[in-house]
Amino acid sequence: MADAIPRLGALDHLGLAARATAEPGAAGVWLGERRFLAKINLRGDPQNAAFMQAAGAALDGVQPTTAPNTAVRAAAIDLLWLGPDEWLVVAAAGSEAALAARLAAAVAPHGGTVTDVTESRTTITVSGPRARDALAKGCPIDLHPRRFRPGDCAQSLLARVGVILLRADDATGPVPRFELHVLRSMADYLWRFLEDAGQEYGVAVVESEDRSQGSGIR
Repeated sequence: MADAIPRLGALDHLGLAARATAEPGAAGVWLGERRFLAKINLRGDPQNAAFMQAAGAALDGVQPTTAPNTAVRAAAIDLLWLGPDEWLVVAAAGSEAALAARLAAAVAPHGGTVTDVTESRTTITVSGPRARDALAKGCPIDLHPRRFRPGDCAQSLLARVGVILLRADDATGPVPRFELHVLRSMADYLWRFLEDAGQEYGVAVVESEDRSQGSGIR
């Protein structure tokens, strides 16, 4: 029998695991990668009560939000608004097949569609006391905490790369935290941009937490 082909992360070639630390010290920008998170594209009519109820039930009670550019965040699932009839479901690594099947079975009778897009993107985390300053070098969105609040999300450009940007902290912690869902083909370029953008503040590569324990608003 042929050997199984190992699953490779978008940034494995950069050796981030060997560089990662649990103590970023005085660095102002903390970068990390959350590998292999399940990502499911969900589409349906938010005016269809049966669709919304079915989606929420399949997602362990996490109801799709209709508020533009916001995310619903729970213990094991993030549900990001992408458009009037589109959401991105983010969950634990390895859960994509079961989650997509369960969600599709629930929403298909009500006109909903489900697409597993897990392999199309990786997730880069940007946190630390100077995270906003580094992101501002390439992002046109106003990331001031009064404008881009915990749980806000947006589709935008960062260094001319399309990203889905989520503010993932809960505003009670000492530093802001952002998650960037980026196409695998652009991940290397974006990582190198962020390292360069954060150089004047000091950059630390941090360990990625285990999403299988749930995200919640951190």
